[in-house]
Amino acid sequence: MISDKEKDADIAQNKLRFEDLPLSLELINGIKGANFEFCTPIQASSLPFSLNGRDVVGQAQTGTGKTAAFLITIIEDLLRHPIIDEHYLGEARAIVLAPTRELAIQIGEDAKILARFTNLNIHVLVGGVDPERQLRALGRNHCDILIGTPGRLLDFLRSKDIFLDRLEILVIDEADRMLDMGFIPQVRQLINQAPKPKLRQSLMFSATFSKEIERMVSTWTDNPIIIRSEPKDLTTKNIDQKIFLTAREEKFDVLYNLLSSEELNNVIIFANRRDTCRSLYERLRGHKFKVGLLSGEVPQKKRIKTLEQFKKGQINLMVATDVAGRGIHIDGVTHVINFELPEEPEDYVHRIGRTGRAGEKGTSISFACEDDAFLLEPIEALLNEKLLCTLPPEHLFERSQEKI
Repeated sequence: MISDKEKDADIAQNKLRFEDLPLSLELINGIKGANFEFCTPIQASSLPFSLNGRDVVGQAQTGTGKTAAFLITIIEDLLRHPIIDEHYLGEARAIVLAPTRELAIQIGEDAKILARFTNLNIHVLVGGVDPERQLRALGRNHCDILIGTPGRLLDFLRSKDIFLDRLEILVIDEADRMLDMGFIPQVRQLINQAPKPKLRQSLMFSATFSKEIERMVSTWTDNPIIIRSEPKDLTTKNIDQKIFLTAREEKFDVLYNLLSSEELNNVIIFANRRDTCRSLYERLRGHKFKVGLLSGEVPQKKRIKTLEQFKKGQINLMVATDVAGRGIHIDGVTHVINFELPEEPEDYVHRIGRTGRAGEKGTSISFACEDDAFLLEPIEALLNEKLLCTLPPEHLFERSQEKI
């Protein structure tokens, strides 16, 4: 189904200016405030269609500008079609579904920047935050743009505090992650309360396309424009990918020496399990590194605070599980270190996508040991490229002199 509708992403690529698009002055000013001038490839390929009311399905990694692509579409559409009849407080005009709290919060922050010169109201509903506070915010202002995670949105829908029956635009961000995390039944319940595909505009973005994603596309969109990158484009050429072969017991020494001796400014270290992340965090703290922890066991308020500290440079290391793999949108991450290779090859793409953003250079370093080296083959199959595996330089094997 998808292959029949594929469109070459050759409209203007990086040459299209936002000012050349038919956008309202208020939105243009918001775009300038975000320091955007030229469209990224996904924006240049999708916006001419989405601004014309077409459904769009895009294969796009985090960091390619897809968030701005769908937010600009939403904001412009709502400005062009102001509400002229009675509008109840909880009636959302546009909704963005995101798989993680961090991603939903980041999208909300980006939306507020782009819509700062408009009168549009933006609400973010995620778990881990006092629902009463969120409810009070909904009671104060109309709900033009609603952003949230499926579980919390479904709670508010069931309590009749939000309504989707007059929805104009539906956005599903990172659909493959929704699938991986088991959210599709909740997403389906939400969409069933919205107008039929022909009566709304739908935008869907996914880093990878599978048969399940194709089925969702055929069910939830209406004759969409498909913008799809080739497998070789799954990782940006701005990222220098390194695979270090290490023994299990050598990993921490190599990590410690990397962090101590190399010019690693802002680093995210990924592991697969919460307990592994907790152990790494405590050990690195014991060595006086400025480090934060981001995993599902950390309360939401603490996670938000830790992200802010990382953004402000108060800490320069972040240990994270894949709960953060698609939720951290921070410019200036110089290195990503996979302390463990991810069990799902798609997560490798999302992890290393934290660096090399916005045209900057980045480095990913992955440790492969006897426990997880077999995970390299499916990653290479997904990327359609062979990853060079080497031994770390000799000085990285020096003992960390750990005393904790």
